[in-house]
Amino acid sequence: MNKIGSMILAGAIVATSLVASNLVKGDGSSFILPVNQAWAKAYYKATGNEVQYNGGGSGKGIKDATSRLVDFGGTDAPLTPRAQRKYKMLQFPAIVGATVMAYNLPGVPSEALKLTDKAIVAIADGQVKYWDNPMLKAVNPNINLPHKKIIFARRSDASGTTWNFTYFLSSVSLEWRREFGVKKTINWTCNNVGGKGNPGVSSIIKQTPYSIGYIEYAYAIQSHAKVAVVENREGYFVKPSMKTFQAAAAGANFDPRKGFYTVIGYPKGKNAYPLVASTFIIMPKEKINADKKITAFYSWAFSKGSSIATKLFYVPLPKSVTNKIKNYWKANGVY
Repeated sequence: MNKIGSMILAGAIVATSLVASNLVKGDGSSFILPVNQAWAKAYYKATGNEVQYNGGGSGKGIKDATSRLVDFGGTDAPLTPRAQRKYKMLQFPAIVGATVMAYNLPGVPSEALKLTDKAIVAIADGQVKYWDNPMLKAVNPNINLPHKKIIFARRSDASGTTWNFTYFLSSVSLEWRREFGVKKTINWTCNNVGGKGNPGVSSIIKQTPYSIGYIEYAYAIQSHAKVAVVENREGYFVKPSMKTFQAAAAGANFDPRKGFYTVIGYPKGKNAYPLVASTFIIMPKEKINADKKITAFYSWAFSKGSSIATKLFYVPLPKSVTNKIKNYWKANGVY
């Protein structure tokens, strides 16, 4: 190879190395996917540093991150302090979002359908099989509910959204807790159809009359899905909105001594929306260089990405929490 060819090759190798050195890859929660992608796009434009994130589900995020197949994982089912120690992972919350009950009832507009917390359990476990069930008609006297089978749309993959949804169901019903528990995958006994990720469940609901299912609110907005008004822990029916999401998130107790392990689902408060969750980021302790790039990205998202998050109907973490997170990063040498 001549001298010019060698220089071109060397330049290409250096350029490739520079690109690779600025790139971190993650996988996991589809719950956070819309805002993570929007953040990554704006971050690349602002800094030239690239973050790639695939929404393969929380189960995949945990598996890939703990196996060191990706630089970081996203999960809506946080790792317990014991699991963090076992897999040598760091963990911190990134955003708060909400799960909504989206439905496809011909002739029934969005936010016209009311669901009690017990009715949601009864639909999920198959006790309520038809739309004109007395439990549904009692709180929807002005809606002509048809005698049609309910088709329940649920996640087919190991899902943090399912984990948080079943946490809600377990909080409402002791019977659900005993029979099914809080899990990322469930052996559903109702008339159900599975979809991969929040996009898959959203697609099923959109295409299937008389269906209902649980999806992250950003996906409901994107797919123009109809959403139910849901009874909260205090017995009030609340609409999904930034105000009710913020009221729900206000009581979250993020403790760095536990690797921020906490579950927000089914919060107290008159105005609190009952189905909320935080997505957590997990990353291997020993991958210091990659970890610093990840914390730089989320530090930027915390300070510059709030408006992006709220436009997608996520609740940004308050400064008191992001300050705790930054101190946690510093204490672990990754910031």
